[in-house]
Amino acid sequence: MLDIKAETENRQTHTRISTQALSDLVHRIGGEGDHFLVVQRVPDRPGCYVQTWHEHGGDYQLEYRDGVPERHFRVAADSPERVAEVMTRWARREPEWDAGVVWESAGMPAGEPVPAIPAEIEEQLTERVRLALRCGYGTVKSLTELAEDYLVEGGVHPVTTAQARRLVERLWLERVDQQEQWTDVTDADRLEQAFARLDGSGITAREHFTCCRSCGLSEIHADGEKDARGFVFFHTQITEAAAGGHGLSLYYGGFDESEATTVAIGREVAAALGAAGLTVKWDGSPDQAIEVTDLDWRKRLVG
Repeated sequence: MLDIKAETENRQTHTRISTQALSDLVHRIGGEGDHFLVVQRVPDRPGCYVQTWHEHGGDYQLEYRDGVPERHFRVAADSPERVAEVMTRWARREPEWDAGVVWESAGMPAGEPVPAIPAEIEEQLTERVRLALRCGYGTVKSLTELAEDYLVEGGVHPVTTAQARRLVERLWLERVDQQEQWTDVTDADRLEQAFARLDGSGITAREHFTCCRSCGLSEIHADGEKDARGFVFFHTQITEAAAGGHGLSLYYGGFDESEATTVAIGREVAAALGAAGLTVKWDGSPDQAIEVTDLDWRKRLVG
């Protein structure tokens, strides 16, 4: 598996995929509404990616960027096999991943100077963005929007998009450097694994889902497979509580809305969490949330 996230024009996202799956995506693009593929590493390092654009019958436009706009390069490739090979070598961080490729500058202009953020505003934005980074579910784009919209008063934004993005990128890289020291399996890893198993067994399992319990309960049925038996989720406010050193409250239930199914789903959820190595507190009542306690919340950024 490759530690990458690949996105296509038709808004599909593919995370940690195999070399064959990446090759299949490269071969697929070229039709209406599906012309390009952008590949970033996991975790994302802003401004570092490879991408390709293709229309059936023509060459592939292959590009890569190494940070700043001035280091954005391109080349024409005549086959999907060559594009997939270069992308795979880049994803694997091979020392000479682009051997034999003759790049030319994409001619991207240098970025405009970004004014400094006033100290008081930067302090408040930094605190808010760092909380979101500890939660672990954002992207550079979504956190930039968060920072830009934070502290808005009377429709006036305290920072520009460029200022917000520069702040977010600095804090993002700070967090990425921290998580590279996490060589163990974290509680957030265990939770992700448990939810993946539940989701594959007919229980729609969603992390960081909607803003609150009411919205989650109203939207969860439409978010999973049509034949799912039940659900479990926690919402964004609960994620922030976990990132602040508290546990997780999980909401669950059966889609037939019967008490018996809800209890059965609760038991499956509790068992999956326990099997993953998490500490679970639940009295078996369908009226009580399942609590995951004693959490060391270290959620790995993807981007």
